Amino acid sequence: MKNPFRFGFCVAALLAVTPGRLAAQQPRQLYRATLVQAAPGRLLEVIELIKQRSAVERNAGEPDTWILRHSQGDHWDLLVLTAIGGYAEYFGADRDSKRQKAYTEAGFEPARLRAAIAWQEDVFVWGPPALELSQAFVTGGLFHAEMFHALPGSQAGLRRQREMENVYLEQLARPKNFIFTRDMGAAWDLFTLGVYRDLKHYAETVDIPQDKQEAAARTAGFQSVAQIGPYLRTFIRSHHDTLGSRVE
Repeated sequence: MKNPFRFGFCVAALLAVTPGRLAAQQPRQLYRATLVQAAPGRLLEVIELIKQRSAVERNAGEPDTWILRHSQGDHWDLLVLTAIGGYAEYFGADRDSKRQKAYTEAGFEPARLRAAIAWQEDVFVWGPPALELSQAFVTGGLFHAEMFHALPGSQAGLRRQREMENVYLEQLARPKNFIFTRDMGAAWDLFTLGVYRDLKHYAETVDIPQDKQEAAARTAGFQSVAQIGPYLRTFIRSHHDTLGSRVE
């Protein structure tokens, strides 16, 4: 698909977005994101085991883990997200030994969880501060996950598009998407999480007057509301959406 924007217009559009807004979205926290598909008939068991593991690790001083459950969309069942700090710290021998000791003392067997999972993949991503994510989930009852594989050489352009779309959402007083950018692991390059109170909150954009949406799109650097989606697709080869809720 050819890019509908001329090069000059793209540069001008990106420069028109307030630099501070883009800077505020830059990666500041390393996360481990795991997609899990339970073995047939074992989803509730997998959820309970992941919750048990998270509680054991939290008691051992590990950071909180967020568990998001698919309701419709992609084929995975759960997205498990943990702010790990850094590679050396998270995978260090001392910290791993502490986790293993905590498992033993609590009687938790990681092998049970592995046996109940049919498929999983891990990716390490740079994302927003963990506190911002935690605060959003306090009132969030619905999440919208969008996962992207970028076209070759288009990873930076894809991230800029997501940042531009956040400016658009901000202009409409809508929740901005949390952006997570791949560092290593699975094949997808970037994913975003939009956090909403419920399905009605998620769909409220349809009630915003068209002229306000058009003005917000132009402020964000898009030609129009109708061009937001086509512009996104100039950077991606695949795109998967999922709606779901947080596992308490």
